[in-house]
Amino acid sequence: MIEKVSLFSRIEGGLVVSCQALEDEPLHSADIMARMAEAAMIGGAVGIRCNGVEDTKAIRAKVDLPVIGLWKVGREGVYITPTADHALSIIDAGADMVALDATKMRANLESDVLAIHKVGGLVMADISTYNEGLMAADVGVDCISTTLSGYTEWSPQQEVPDFDLVNRLSSRLSIPVIAEGRINTPELLEEAFAMGAFAVVVGSAITRPQWITSNFIRRLPVKRNGAG
Repeated sequence: MIEKVSLFSRIEGGLVVSCQALEDEPLHSADIMARMAEAAMIGGAVGIRCNGVEDTKAIRAKVDLPVIGLWKVGREGVYITPTADHALSIIDAGADMVALDATKMRANLESDVLAIHKVGGLVMADISTYNEGLMAADVGVDCISTTLSGYTEWSPQQEVPDFDLVNRLSSRLSIPVIAEGRINTPELLEEAFAMGAFAVVVGSAITRPQWITSNFIRRLPVKRNGAG
């Protein structure tokens, strides 16, 4: 695993690319995600965020970048690395840092953070609100990510990134605040840094071709959508 100071020095001011494909998506394959990560590295990414043990192993073997691993279990409730056991498995697979749900739904955040730190891992807290970010910092996480803003019913429901959250947390906290969520253009990436982001994570706009394609399809003439 990469030492903490080294990891943050490597990702500061840079783009972390999220290479993930769920079970029902066409690119769901550890080999494909590893190749996607390699392509991102060649393009200039400073780190990779990935999901699951097999993808983490494959990506770790393919790229010489900080790897932020997680383990999604289901799609509701606390589904991003829901237990310490999931986190430890991701570390064993080669991740330098574990991303986990640190919203108010998680009951054992502090003990899970301690378990990860005990084996030398780092913790990225995925939060959805300002108060969740403060609470995560209080229990000793290593960085905050705004990943879940808009994905909990008590956070702002908006189509644009929650840059207000990035700005408020980065102004208050001494640990890195990573901007993630709905950052889908280079211009939004620039804005994220202007709002105080330490680094930026982009996923769907780079690594999910079905999502990218659907965005283009929505711009087709109405007659092409069967309504004209």
